[in-house]
Amino acid sequence: MQWDLSCRVVDNFGDIGVAWRLAADLAGRGESVRLAVDDASALAWMAPNGARGVEVVRWSDGASSAPDVVVELFGAGRPPTAWPTGVRAPVLVNLEHLSAEPYVERSHGLPSPAQRPGEPPSTTWFFYPGFTGATGGLLREPGLLERRRAFGLGDDWLASIGADARVGERRVSLFGYRNDAVPELLDSLAAAPTLLLLPPGAAADHVVAALGASLKRGALRAVRLPLLAQPDFDRLLWSCQLNFVRGEDSFVRAFWAGAPFVWQLYVQDDGAHAKKLSAFLDRFLVGAPPALAAALRSLFVCWNGTGSGKLAPPMSDATLRAAWLAHCARWREALAAQDDLVTRLLRFVEAKR
Repeated sequence: MQWDLSCRVVDNFGDIGVAWRLAADLAGRGESVRLAVDDASALAWMAPNGARGVEVVRWSDGASSAPDVVVELFGAGRPPTAWPTGVRAPVLVNLEHLSAEPYVERSHGLPSPAQRPGEPPSTTWFFYPGFTGATGGLLREPGLLERRRAFGLGDDWLASIGADARVGERRVSLFGYRNDAVPELLDSLAAAPTLLLLPPGAAADHVVAALGASLKRGALRAVRLPLLAQPDFDRLLWSCQLNFVRGEDSFVRAFWAGAPFVWQLYVQDDGAHAKKLSAFLDRFLVGAPPALAAALRSLFVCWNGTGSGKLAPPMSDATLRAAWLAHCARWREALAAQDDLVTRLLRFVEAKR
């Protein structure tokens, strides 16, 4: 089928990151994909080699000659005249944001009849990523977990990007927005030998300002990394024992890494991110030992500034750290037992044609 995807880049590259993973996954399964984006500059480092079967075009370039499916990402709209006059109307899908909130299961798969300027009357179908079989699932390309297991500990890969790890160092990645809890995090990590790996971003800048030119504090040393293509960002997560991630794309990739992770949400002025975090923790912590569940809820809340809490216990207490690792492994395997997002999307679209 011919898929026309549309993505507006708002900020922080998460939107184009999800769009590219979706496009590349569809193309990897034999679909033809045309990705219309209003700012494709991030793809120069995010996907420098492109992907066979994916054509990237400007927002103003218009539709392909006869799209079978038109997908707008995150309700940000689609280019004018999303399909040529006189051809069969494509299946229209709005791929929404990921959330564990109850409305996702209620809203997934619902129709939205409308008539947009320049288009005949049409129905757009809501497709919500999620964590259960009643949602659209999570992006996970075929063979991902097998590649992750074959990768191993990542020592050689880290050395190849100039981040040699020393024996006995805990490896931590930090990819996030600016965060007032960074100083507390640095103090906590500095208590034990730690290599802190910093992809570019606001959190990395905050760390550098706090540590100074030495990039060291106590037993902690930090290393700034270059912009990483998506496969290398995955390898970074695979190489670490703890990953701080943000937004949506890196959040999901942390699941598949199988290591403990901490999620920073994009702050919304109306405080909706606090409810979104709470809904995720309610689902993620099911089955966790009570002491671990309490410590992680405190950590996540503190890191996101949505309440009072403590960062240190799950990172410093050996019993909690072991339980956290085991819980993340169970979480990954439970999610991997479900169909992935593209498998579900293909099935959904076929049913609507």
